[in-house]
Amino acid sequence: MTGENAGRVKVSGAEIYWETSGNPAGIPVLFLHGGPGASPGQGYRTRHDASRFWTVGLHQRGCGKSAPTIQDDLSSLSANTTQSLIEDIEAVRKYLGIGKWIVTGVSWGSTLALAYALEHRDRVHGLALMAVTTTSRGEVQWITEGVGRIFPEAWAEFLSAAKCRPGERVVDAYARRLAGVNRGDAEAAARAWDRWESTHISLDPLWQPGAMFDDDRERMTFALLVTHYWSHDGFLTGGQSIMARVHQLNGIPGYLIHGRRDVSGPVITPWKLHQRWEDSRLLVFENEGHGGPESMAALVEAVEEIAAGLPRTD
Repeated sequence: MTGENAGRVKVSGAEIYWETSGNPAGIPVLFLHGGPGASPGQGYRTRHDASRFWTVGLHQRGCGKSAPTIQDDLSSLSANTTQSLIEDIEAVRKYLGIGKWIVTGVSWGSTLALAYALEHRDRVHGLALMAVTTTSRGEVQWITEGVGRIFPEAWAEFLSAAKCRPGERVVDAYARRLAGVNRGDAEAAARAWDRWESTHISLDPLWQPGAMFDDDRERMTFALLVTHYWSHDGFLTGGQSIMARVHQLNGIPGYLIHGRRDVSGPVITPWKLHQRWEDSRLLVFENEGHGGPESMAALVEAVEEIAAGLPRTD
């Protein structure tokens, strides 16, 4: 294992930023952030017992401290796929000399965690997932159109600002414009997307009024990558969809942690996953939305429980 606690790994077309905290001799725990296009922040670094766990985080391709940032290299957008992110995770794992790890993820990070585990189950001790998504077409349709039934005024504005072409889905219109050569139009689309994101999470008990992003570049990175992934159903379609394959994770413990009041991503998704994944546990918190303190405490406890079931190495 490397003695470094931050750095970059060169992969095809990018450099992936990673950072570690805790005990390098401890049980490795990977954290996968949301978005796509957000960043992990700093709170995850002190989430687990630093004497027992070695926490690893990375900034996903095209965002955060990974290079290049997607808005600075639009030509690389087509190579930014779930499959490339899985390869990036593997590159970091190999660089750090990790054999197996506990994989955690929040929101989009839970989709990526599930997709990674389905490709590399032999590298995963278990999964602890919060605000669970699979980025299916139905989920994307709900968050970009269906939930407009709850917020019809805001959705009408969101639809108008999309500037859809005939027959074009709302998410596809935003993806097209955000990746377009007219960067002024892309900035307008990013602001409209931000307003909609801020609306559909507003029923979360922990919601605070205001835009999601004050920084123009962070707003653009997030909107660009979210719409890119959502317009392609997370690059997980047909037989590659998570719901169609999740039974392949039988034998691996998983914790599906969700808030009942998560309007943006209803609990039906983790519930369906739980029905198909024999070794999963579904934990629903009645008074939380898209994450919260009870959910986070449950994720920490889930990591402890997975670790308790591992064979002793001493």
